[in-house]
Amino acid sequence: MRKLILKMSISVDGFVCGPDGELDWIFKSYDSGATDWTMKTLWNAGIHIMGSRTFRDMAAHWPTSDEVFAAPMNEIPKAVFTKKGLIKSPSIESITAASKDTSRSNGVNGTILLNDKQFKKTNWEGSEVIGGDLAKEIGRMKQQLGKDILAHGGARFAQNLVSLGLVDEYRLLIHPIVLGTGLPLFSGLTAPVHLKLVDKETFDSGAAAHIYQPYQ
Repeated sequence: MRKLILKMSISVDGFVCGPDGELDWIFKSYDSGATDWTMKTLWNAGIHIMGSRTFRDMAAHWPTSDEVFAAPMNEIPKAVFTKKGLIKSPSIESITAASKDTSRSNGVNGTILLNDKQFKKTNWEGSEVIGGDLAKEIGRMKQQLGKDILAHGGARFAQNLVSLGLVDEYRLLIHPIVLGTGLPLFSGLTAPVHLKLVDKETFDSGAAAHIYQPYQ
């Protein structure tokens, strides 16, 4: 039985993005050590799963990217969880703030690197679209053979995984910033979730990687 691993970047005060989905704060402390740690996590996955909004953001960015994370994000199979289906060819105006921040970090003077023609070509072909009950579908995926399942978010998708008790391991990259407001990872819990720290690593930028597993 394979595990569901939730990988998230998170602020010291527990937010995974700003109130409007801002992620620009992540890149200020993403040094070579944090990059290497993230690469190992990405390549060790058998499948990447995410919510529909994150899927749209990533599909708009990674297929045309030459960044270090592009290879595992493009080559490893993906599944998107959505009750509403996916729009095939949205306009560039529909890219969310998270995608804009990701693109902006690799542009010049804030220039977004994607144009409308590129965006319409970047839906990840062959990705599995799942619209059934979240707990049942995750249970089905865990029974399949292969490497572990790596969940990326977004925030509400991750919150649902946490609140349903579906996460077997948390891989949290904690950035040295206090946001004060935003979307929290641990929200809507009906009871505390007790975790054990199984590994940790700190980086020169001040970021720290913590790996937690729930007590059984």
